[in-house]
Amino acid sequence: MSVSIETKPDDPTTPRPTDDSTPTEPIAGPATEPIAGPAPEPIAGPAIASTVEPGAESATAKPTDTGRTTDSEALRPHAEHAFADELAALAAHDDRPRPARWKLSPWAVSLYLLGGTLPDGTVITPKYVGPRRIVEVAVTTLATDRALLLLGVPGTAKTWVSEHLAAAVSGDSTLLVQGTAGTPEEAIRYGWNYAQLLAHGPSRDALVPSPVMRAMAQGMTARVEELTRIPADVQDSLITILSEKTLPIPELGGEVQAVRGFNLIATANDRDRGVNELSSALRRRFNTVVLPLPESVEAEVDIVSRRVDQIGRSLDLPAVPDGIDEIRRVVTVFRELRDGVTSDGRTKVKSPSGTLSTAEAISVVTSGLALAAHFGDGVLRPGDVAAGILGAVVRDPAADRVVWQEYLETVVRERDGWTDFYRACREVTA
Repeated sequence: MSVSIETKPDDPTTPRPTDDSTPTEPIAGPATEPIAGPAPEPIAGPAIASTVEPGAESATAKPTDTGRTTDSEALRPHAEHAFADELAALAAHDDRPRPARWKLSPWAVSLYLLGGTLPDGTVITPKYVGPRRIVEVAVTTLATDRALLLLGVPGTAKTWVSEHLAAAVSGDSTLLVQGTAGTPEEAIRYGWNYAQLLAHGPSRDALVPSPVMRAMAQGMTARVEELTRIPADVQDSLITILSEKTLPIPELGGEVQAVRGFNLIATANDRDRGVNELSSALRRRFNTVVLPLPESVEAEVDIVSRRVDQIGRSLDLPAVPDGIDEIRRVVTVFRELRDGVTSDGRTKVKSPSGTLSTAEAISVVTSGLALAAHFGDGVLRPGDVAAGILGAVVRDPAADRVVWQEYLETVVRERDGWTDFYRACREVTA
């Protein structure tokens, strides 16, 4: 017994059972409130099926008393909603070959991530600022039968890139497994509705599909975040899925076979304990792409400015250009402490225990803008970012505080034009 998907000629995205004589039955599960966003495609077939909530045809959820939110109300809309106009514009101009069930061609997916201008003047904003070849390799990997592993230090936009890749390829970035030390095997394979299981035994109605199983049946892109945080025995449940493109269901004597278009993106950071526990058998199933830290101060300032501007607009914070000088200072401090040497290469400094990533710089600046907006004059100043920098640098109260104070006295204090910044940092450090 297996599950397969066929598509109607006039609608390549609509799945249907291969055996029309077999009725479609829903997957049973505990009652939950529907999640706002586009209605999921059904998992159809003689072994497993799911149904769509009535009235869920609209791509934009409507607010109800059940707690649904519209895209405009969401604090952080999914990528496919936040950048829906850009994705639609790309699809309209995309005349290149597309792999099965892809919403865009590999060329258009790369353009979506890297940014550019379409022939009609539509501007596609960059989602990732970095080497073009890295994005091209990642996109090409997803067009093959190899899964993609995004690897890098914390804060190098692995999750961000993963989400936008899934949004551009499949139009849905929500088929997500969040890896933790407690992630069970059911999160990757499938689970059971225990009320149905106890009442009737293993059956189609009792089966609860995982995001990976749904992606396999629908020919979409699944995501696994922080793969190396997942226990090794749970990680290895991916081996058969990635090598054989099938998910056995021994309790029902069947399986789910992946249809064309299915692939998986995993992320992992190389500073986590346990990153080396990824088995060689599993690692061979991935093409690994390493996301580097920004190459220059200017590149990192650009990344921080863009992301803070996006966050600031959603929170009604002051415009980023008002604080570009402070953004540059934050980035400079983080890079020098991270690299262990000043930007001019003349002075070596000690590095703290934290990563001081670009993501942390974004957080420091965003918090500073909030302080400036609610307790200042709306202009980002040294005093608004000083406390955030201290919190990012001093993770170990004993060792890191010494490193920070030494850096303030030997580097910041002597730097021209940084007097206000030095005083603000000294005030919160004392």
